[in-house]
Amino acid sequence: MAMIPMPDKDTPVWTDAEMLECVNVLPEAPNVKTFTFRPPSGNRFVYKAGQFITLDLPVPGGNVQRTYTISSSPVTQAYLSVTVKAQEGSIGTRWMLGHLVPGMQIKAFGPAGLFHLPSNPDGKFLFISAGSGVTPMMSMAGTLFERGEEPDICFIQCANRPAELIFRKRLEYMACRTNGLQLHFVVNQSDPYEVWTGYRGYFNQLMLGLMCNDYLERDVYCCGPEGFMEGVREILNALGYDMDRYHQESFQAPAETKEELTEFDDVVPQEDTKAHIVFTGSNVSAWCSETDTVLAVAKEAGLNIPSGCTFGVCGTCKVKKVSGDVHMVHSGGISDEDVEDGFILACCSNPIGTVEVEV
Repeated sequence: MAMIPMPDKDTPVWTDAEMLECVNVLPEAPNVKTFTFRPPSGNRFVYKAGQFITLDLPVPGGNVQRTYTISSSPVTQAYLSVTVKAQEGSIGTRWMLGHLVPGMQIKAFGPAGLFHLPSNPDGKFLFISAGSGVTPMMSMAGTLFERGEEPDICFIQCANRPAELIFRKRLEYMACRTNGLQLHFVVNQSDPYEVWTGYRGYFNQLMLGLMCNDYLERDVYCCGPEGFMEGVREILNALGYDMDRYHQESFQAPAETKEELTEFDDVVPQEDTKAHIVFTGSNVSAWCSETDTVLAVAKEAGLNIPSGCTFGVCGTCKVKKVSGDVHMVHSGGISDEDVEDGFILACCSNPIGTVEVEV
């Protein structure tokens, strides 16, 4: 493989008219690898931290185009890296993991995307990711770190187990070189025969408060599976966060134009919207606001629902919802099976319209 010259400020900018050459492959985690590319001409890469590139992959049966977020930092313009994770049913990514090796050339398009740091990223940031959604966060954190200035980042990464925390060692190295990068890892379960002393379970609003108590002052960037990002938005909405400062990238359809940006239709309880709760076991009903909780309305009506934490953790206030809709943002105190069976936690459930509850 021929040596590719290093770019300088006078080096032309790479365009997608030129193929990219794979120069390095690095295993990161189970079914996860980082592929590094450079153009044979030695031209330099110019992009924004968080943007993506589209690769034209020569899989059996015909080429497919797959979009991958760039995981390297644009501060270094000599190369570009993507970190890919094979999902169930993956075709292009599986081909990359099994066949793409240094020396091979790939057609690419981009870079593109509106999910990226601002031109002058001098604020306070909260990065929240799950699974391979950490890739744009790595690019953003690397950019802020490599500028040589002290960043202000709270970095929250979630995964199924510790071995699946992509970039964990690299992030820990960065964090030990600056006081401005605070790391928090959340896993669902431990690895066999390994000690895990960090957070365990599903990311929730209680964890957010413990990890980053000044979250209201930060710009939030989020990436991960759609259900995960919906949960993060529910948490932030429930906590009164200014959602104009919230940014997210989708695994499925990263936006290239403003017209493609997702408009969220999240349910957000409104203080000036009335709701009605019927407590069927007590023959009592009460009007309230959507921002009132079922527990608070019950107590106001003189009814007793046993409760403990009032944060959606302990599960003491679990009651059966007979009909209607509630907006519930809990912190792990109720199982998915109970929710499917119609149960709610009264302390963190806001009534939407008319709701009947067995109390």
